[in-house]
Amino acid sequence: MTAPHQFFLVDDNPHDQLLAMEAFAELCPDCHLTVASDGQQALTLLRAAEVVPDVILLDVNMPRMNGFEVLQALKDDPVLRLIPVVMLSTSAATDDVTTAYTLYASSYLVKAQDFGAFLEQIESFLGYWRRCALTART
Repeated sequence: MTAPHQFFLVDDNPHDQLLAMEAFAELCPDCHLTVASDGQQALTLLRAAEVVPDVILLDVNMPRMNGFEVLQALKDDPVLRLIPVVMLSTSAATDDVTTAYTLYASSYLVKAQDFGAFLEQIESFLGYWRRCALTART
């Protein structure tokens, strides 16, 4: 197993998408970040993908299909269910965190408010997933 380098972000906020793309470009230039603007688009792209992502970052609060509905659909899909899903949300509500873990999210991160803190958050996220991959190889 190689270090994760295929990431998939599902977030309806164009500003948050841009921040994530900038953070990944700065912190992990060898990483590939695919972005979907809503849950339905994400599921369509994931089901058609030739290469599934190593990790999915999934916003909770989205129109049409919220992050929990997307997470449930992912876990119901025999091909996609094993992809780790990290919920990335502005919500720190206990009910949201509990729901995410009940639906088998791998982790739950509350989005940092400013870009510097967000960079640190993404750097920690990337480091964690790289260490997990290295551990799995040994």
